[in-house]
Amino acid sequence: MSATVNRQYILASRPKALPTPQEVPLVESPMPVPAEGEIVIHNRYISLDPAIRGWMSDVPNYIEPIPVGTKVWATGIGVVVESRSPDFAVGDIALGMNAWEDYTCCDAAVASKIEDTMGLPLTTFLSILGATGMTSYFGLLDVGKPQAGETLLVSGAAGAVGSVVGQIGKLMGCRVIGLAGGEDKCRQVVDEFGFDDVIDYKATTDLAVAIAQKCPDGVDIYWENVGGDMLDAVLLNLAHRARIVFCGWIATYNDTEQRPGPKNLWQLLAKSARFEGFVIKDYVEQFPEGIAAMGQWLAEGKIVYKEQVVEGLENTLDAFHMLFDGRNTGKLIVKISD
Repeated sequence: MSATVNRQYILASRPKALPTPQEVPLVESPMPVPAEGEIVIHNRYISLDPAIRGWMSDVPNYIEPIPVGTKVWATGIGVVVESRSPDFAVGDIALGMNAWEDYTCCDAAVASKIEDTMGLPLTTFLSILGATGMTSYFGLLDVGKPQAGETLLVSGAAGAVGSVVGQIGKLMGCRVIGLAGGEDKCRQVVDEFGFDDVIDYKATTDLAVAIAQKCPDGVDIYWENVGGDMLDAVLLNLAHRARIVFCGWIATYNDTEQRPGPKNLWQLLAKSARFEGFVIKDYVEQFPEGIAAMGQWLAEGKIVYKEQVVEGLENTLDAFHMLFDGRNTGKLIVKISD
């Protein structure tokens, strides 16, 4: 390695709302030196996901919070530039839980080698063939259990996960309705991702009524990315034995005060419905199955996906804000190096 400095974002303090440059500064650190069994990855791309905001907090989560004073974690993909493991050689492509930084040193056992890119861009392994695509695949099929003829309602429908969920729902024979904000995103949900219909939640004064109009027989499956008032509106429109697939809660991630819980949870009992959360790390061993299926659909032109790549590690924090203010379209990725 010729580099002598590693730029990285540090969690200096727990963010109170959207993380600021004071709470998450970009600093220069010495280059990492691998111990026995470790590798150093020169990151090419890192994935920006709403879940990272939860890891910055100290509330209980499905993984331990990022310790204050340490680097910000993120899924990344890059090239091995130093190896003290027999499982990786210099030049190998490695995918793993890396960080917002130029160079990541990690135990080789927690990284995955990409043996064959199949001629696809590396970003694909952070989006449709990565955790994003696998979240859509296993969450809908294993938790939602869609049946032909059912109505699937998807929040965050223009996002990286929601857009793919809706397309898989269509492949399963569902009638798919999206929830998105703004004319451009709503147009994209129908014209690009093939949803049957869409609700612009920013343009309605009564979301529960709008959902009832689009889903007159009720919602059989609701893909939950948002929470907050949107969930309360959906709960009033559940079909008998509906399934709510709990994927995210983005409406609350940057709250400065804890908001009241959902008001209409009684509807779960009234409609004999199920509300089930899932974490994609529980499905890692099944990823080959999901990647094979998704790869086949891609090859057949049955699935489309959208990526938004922001150039430059120094722009990571601003890009992260895009997840919460609605500026991003599709899977959000930062390009760190060529």
